[in-house]
Amino acid sequence: MRRRVRTTDGRHLTVERLGDPRGRPVILMHGTPGSRLGPAPRGMVLYQRGTQLIAYDRPGYGGSDRLPGRSVADVVQDVTAIADALGLDRFAVVGRSGGAPHALACAALLPERVTRAATLVTLAPRDADGLDWFAGMTPHNVREYQVATRDPEGVAARLTPRAEAIRANPVQLLEDLRRELTAPDRLVVKDAGVRSMLLRNYQEALRRSPYGWIDDALAFCSPWGFDPADIPGEVLLWHGEQDVFSPPSHSRWLAARIPHATAVLEPAAAHFDALHALPRVLTWLLAEG
Repeated sequence: MRRRVRTTDGRHLTVERLGDPRGRPVILMHGTPGSRLGPAPRGMVLYQRGTQLIAYDRPGYGGSDRLPGRSVADVVQDVTAIADALGLDRFAVVGRSGGAPHALACAALLPERVTRAATLVTLAPRDADGLDWFAGMTPHNVREYQVATRDPEGVAARLTPRAEAIRANPVQLLEDLRRELTAPDRLVVKDAGVRSMLLRNYQEALRRSPYGWIDDALAFCSPWGFDPADIPGEVLLWHGEQDVFSPPSHSRWLAARIPHATAVLEPAAAHFDALHALPRVLTWLLAEG
């Protein structure tokens, strides 16, 4: 079920509600670039497990209005608006890849409402003390994040034409990624069903503008607006050891600082294996108490 939610500052967010509308709620933060149409268990599977999964387009993606200059912490006002509109008092949160820092923000800044939080293949803060942030990262991502750190205006110049090309032909993003995929990721992405889902996801993400992607990159490389060490609740950090897009050292760094964190690092897995890990992570999220 799809609906539009209005935020307190007058923006609109496009929200997708999957599974059992009376089930235990989990709010899902999509990857970068991405949209509410990204990886998720099928609605019938969620319904059978008594789960409702709420996905939405971050500002600037898909059907959601842009929030210029947003920080990672700004996700809290949007999640609060969605939860209030859906009548959710308490809920779990999970984020994959670029959505993962946003899930951590909710855990840190909405502790009275977030029951548990989980991340899949997350990044750590750009200013993470003692972490070699770029170590093990694919050269393309290194270049993009270096530009976001040193030349914020240059991010739009680099990503706008790339987003236009992907909007015209979503296969282009998968072709761009192919050059840097590890063997485990190539195995996941060659599946026809996965490719079809990813293409729909990317096409919707960039349908109206490139600014969701641009604003994500800038937010990751700026102060996040919270300290992960202040997260009071339980957090699960899932990561593939062969990930070259978000290196596993980022989850290790976070696991050492979040008081009640559990890190699960899969030796044979990489970035896109997070698609298959999501159902297990949802089980953990809803097992509390």
